[in-house]
Amino acid sequence: MVTKKKTDLSNKVKLADKVKPDKVKHDALVEPLQFEMLLSELFASFVNIQDSEFDDKINYALQRIVQVLKTDRCHLLQYRYDTKHYVITHSWVAVGIPKLNIIGVGTADVPWIYANYAREQKIVQFNRLDDLPDEAEADKRFFLKLGAKSILILPISEDQLPVGAFFLDHVRFERTWTPEFVQPLKRIAEVLLNVLLKKRSEEKLQRAFLEIKQLKDRLESERNYLLEEIQLVHNFENIIGQSQSLQYALFKVEQVAQADTTALILGETGTGKELLARAIHDKSRRKKRPLIKVNCASLSSNLIESELFGHEKGAFTGAHTQRKGRFELADNATLFLDEIGELSLETQSKLLRVLQEGEFERMGSSHTIKVDVRMIAATNRNLAEEVESGRFRKDLWYRLNVFPITAPPLRQRKEDIPLIVNWLVKKFCKKMGKQIESISDSTMKTLEAYSWPGNIRELENVVERAVISSSSNVLRLVEKLETNQTEQLSECRRKTMHEMERDYIIETLEETKWQIGGKKGAAVILNLPTSTLRARIKKLDIKRP
Repeated sequence: MVTKKKTDLSNKVKLADKVKPDKVKHDALVEPLQFEMLLSELFASFVNIQDSEFDDKINYALQRIVQVLKTDRCHLLQYRYDTKHYVITHSWVAVGIPKLNIIGVGTADVPWIYANYAREQKIVQFNRLDDLPDEAEADKRFFLKLGAKSILILPISEDQLPVGAFFLDHVRFERTWTPEFVQPLKRIAEVLLNVLLKKRSEEKLQRAFLEIKQLKDRLESERNYLLEEIQLVHNFENIIGQSQSLQYALFKVEQVAQADTTALILGETGTGKELLARAIHDKSRRKKRPLIKVNCASLSSNLIESELFGHEKGAFTGAHTQRKGRFELADNATLFLDEIGELSLETQSKLLRVLQEGEFERMGSSHTIKVDVRMIAATNRNLAEEVESGRFRKDLWYRLNVFPITAPPLRQRKEDIPLIVNWLVKKFCKKMGKQIESISDSTMKTLEAYSWPGNIRELENVVERAVISSSSNVLRLVEKLETNQTEQLSECRRKTMHEMERDYIIETLEETKWQIGGKKGAAVILNLPTSTLRARIKKLDIKRP
């Protein structure tokens, strides 16, 4: 009985010896076939891949690699040039195998592998960690921390420049990475390279489109703003004058322009505060960008916030589209807030936050927007008194009053009046197609003697009316300049038509130095025959002094 059992066992061993070579041949045929089927499956998976499918397709590929090749863990790392790290972006682990608890791999983690393999994009292949040399002690500790017993890293590169890495490791036991196993994996790495390059190309294209869109939106916003600015009427294209008070203001402009400091321009209405703001901007490092202007007095309290900070669609009734505020338009530029003393206390609080932290939210949005804006503010109010009365925030006042500049009123720079008047006359003559060659001494003295409560803006209006009314080449005022305009209007109402005509003729005769006839005579200016003018002079009892 025992003999029979021994005979059966002997026969089974012999049969096994006969089957073993066939099984080896079968396995040798099956493994390459499995690789080819896996490659075909991956190729088919990545054909016409959409951007939204990228992560799912990569994870599925790693899952199939783990299943078919019977590995424990499989990872895809992508190289970041900004940090010089390989960052793990996708992973798949077999059932019961712990996941990696790291995000990326840098030079400090595996210095020996970086020095000897990564720089030249060589395959890292170790069947057991003890195969690492003594100088790779830090690398060995890193892999032991991961729980890896065998490691295989295939670099993914283009023109010897790193793109990523294909990383497999074994945790349960040590594994021998045979050439027959590694060689097909190179083809899988090539597939992943093409996918990564396509992904990066699409990301670059999307970033480029996004940048182009942002630039287009920004240019469109600036274009719309500049179109609004073109429609505004500026008093001057240049600052005109030689008085000491003006020169001192311009000296302070030079001081603050390059400092990027908040500037506060103080002065009465019509003194040219906006011109000083433009001068600061034009001499600053931000001069290549437009000066963005907001007149706080021209907008109601419920609209000024939208104007400054923008709003989202549906933020309030009538907000049909998203709108960027002036702070966004002024990013890396200069924002000029004229008549800042007119802001409500609530808006002052939000403005203070932008000055302190450089950030704000659009109306109807919780998303914080950060900006780099240089602020210039102007007011004709006494802000110190406004603070005392509680109408202006003290903390905002301190923020604004870093570098105050005072625009001098015209009555303090009367020596500049002839220069300004001559400039204005040329400006309006060109605009109206007129030719005025001179300004009489009496007219200039009248202009210099006036106190100009409306400052340069009032002077501009007076000169424009004079140019319109002048019918000769000599500038003639059409009104008497009175400090009290109410009294002036009352006096005009009391005058009879004969009195007004008499004053008008006398003023014209004074301009012509009492010359009645001739090309430069008063008759030509008044468009009357010489005989008619002489008769009117006699009737109105006009006598030469």
